[in-house]
Amino acid sequence: MTSSLPACPFVAGSMITDPQFFVGRTEELDFITSRMAAAQPTSINVVGKHRIGKSSLLFYFFLTYEQRVQRYGKTPSNYMVIYLSLQGVQCRQETSFYRAVAQELLKRPSVQANLALATPLNGGLLDRQTFSAAIDAWKSQNVLPVLCLDKFEELLENPKEFDNGFYDNLRSLMDRNALMLVMASHKRLDIYSRQHKLTSSFFNLGSVLALGGLTEAEAMDLVRLPKTTVSGEEAALREEKQKLAIEWAGRHPYLLQLAGRCLWEARQLDRDADWARKQFEQEAQRLPQNQFHHKWWHPLRWLVWDIPVRLGSLAKFIGGTVDEVKSWITGLVILTAMILVVLRVVPWERVKDVFQKAMGG
Repeated sequence: MTSSLPACPFVAGSMITDPQFFVGRTEELDFITSRMAAAQPTSINVVGKHRIGKSSLLFYFFLTYEQRVQRYGKTPSNYMVIYLSLQGVQCRQETSFYRAVAQELLKRPSVQANLALATPLNGGLLDRQTFSAAIDAWKSQNVLPVLCLDKFEELLENPKEFDNGFYDNLRSLMDRNALMLVMASHKRLDIYSRQHKLTSSFFNLGSVLALGGLTEAEAMDLVRLPKTTVSGEEAALREEKQKLAIEWAGRHPYLLQLAGRCLWEARQLDRDADWARKQFEQEAQRLPQNQFHHKWWHPLRWLVWDIPVRLGSLAKFIGGTVDEVKSWITGLVILTAMILVVLRVVPWERVKDVFQKAMGG
């Protein structure tokens, strides 16, 4: 079959905008849809670390919400979902935020075709009062605007412009079921509010969606792209390379995309897996260290777990019967004692006496 797919299906480092390459997040998408389709919509704070896939999730929901609400027995025309990144310069002031939201809503053909929806947004300067009036006009038409706001912390970093009054007004619209927000941020919004001394009840949100790694099945689907999302297509990586990608990246979505891309490029350039691994590790180091810890965790695990467990197993020769946790504790004590002896902090004879007494000898 003829396909318009690019040669490499792995997208590493940017938001996934083509739904053909979005994989997984089934539970998370259902979570958002269920809150939106409820009798009283509940706004959501999507929380996750850098490059865990928050932007891609919000954008994919924006692209596919109509099918999703139908599965909940709802009419898609009663909802209008937009995606807006708050990182751009267009959202540095409160009025520019309202205008940016209005412009995204007005881009939708169904809004342009409905004067009752378009006219309230097409006026002059939108301020707090006129924006609220426009949203209330949408409510009278039984249409719920759902704003997927990416990088929401950008607003919170500017508390002088976006003050308690701004957030109180949004909360009022939410309480009247006139507006729903899906807000992505690195940390929970209540943490930012305390940092910036914001006291609005807006931050007492009922739903927080913590975004972590993919499930095992979703990780496998990702490394099999595009086979898993496009009918008739074959996987870009052979089976052994798929296993390598998961071995290197675990279930972290960005790292899986990166591993897939490096392995795909190695094949195109006739390079081996070692070359791909080096490329992967170089790029992966750009992640914060608490997210990519494969290289440093292995020696640390060897020091604080493997060695103590092995040393602890010596207890069996002394007569003890211990499980792995007890072996770890025993081994850690032995390792600590050995270090103290080597550093001449404690004499060997004293350590020997302590162990003999502990073992009943």
